[in-house]
Amino acid sequence: MPRLLKVFLKIALSVAALWYVFTRIDPREVGQMFTQANYAWLLAATLAFVVSKYFSALRLNIFLENIGARLSRISNLKLYLLGMYYNLFLPGGIGGDGYKIYLLNKRFAIKAKPLFWAIFLDRVNGVLVLGLLALGMIPFLNLPYPYMFWAVAGIPVAIVAYWLVLRYFFPDFKQSVLSTNAYSLAVQLFQLLSAAFILFANHHQEQLLAYLFLFLVSSIVATLPITIGGIGSREIAFLFGSRLLQLDLQQSIALSLMFYVITALVSLAGIYFSLNEKAMKLQLEPVIPSSEIH
Repeated sequence: MPRLLKVFLKIALSVAALWYVFTRIDPREVGQMFTQANYAWLLAATLAFVVSKYFSALRLNIFLENIGARLSRISNLKLYLLGMYYNLFLPGGIGGDGYKIYLLNKRFAIKAKPLFWAIFLDRVNGVLVLGLLALGMIPFLNLPYPYMFWAVAGIPVAIVAYWLVLRYFFPDFKQSVLSTNAYSLAVQLFQLLSAAFILFANHHQEQLLAYLFLFLVSSIVATLPITIGGIGSREIAFLFGSRLLQLDLQQSIALSLMFYVITALVSLAGIYFSLNEKAMKLQLEPVIPSSEIH
């Protein structure tokens, strides 16, 4: 599919999803939540999100280390910020993940294939922990029995499946499975904390666990590359999820939009490295790869 057509479809889907959502809520009520929010709590939510991204950058560096491409800490943070900016604001171009592969391949002559798998597995690991946390919450929600049964059964299945895939298809990465999972857990816990702080900012503390569960589900949906930076797809997940869990619809959409605004503001910091090529000087730390890169 031509790149321009993909961009058009993503924009169209984002607009259509937002239109659908906003025709089913009261935009004025959601707008009032923005103006009447406690900005101290929103600042705390932003800080928690920043911490989550710091752990996410550290996790990616471990995956890179597995293929002998570990960046210095400051270089890793620069590249991660730039990737966030490209992922959110330039979805029709190379994209953040693609740019990381391009830049590391160009500057350090690291082959693109292992770079692709390192970045891909970094994403998969994050989604895995998102899913495990969501499954772990289901037994504590007011959902029918079958949901609870499948949730409890799904946790060990997902863990074993992930381990088997690493062991038999990506052996270079299995050595770091504990550390990367630990970082992923830290990432998601701080993002849950960010979501909770947003609810506190909106003076809402009822059914907190249900809102956080829905936040996890919407985060999984937002990882699908079908909209602009996840905007629209996350709101659709909140729209239908709030009905299933009998949550306040306006509150759910406000949580989704506020989290997107926080994500956008933090990602905007990456524009400095996009405009200042000299600032993107990257350095590799010496590391012994687990096996030869092919």
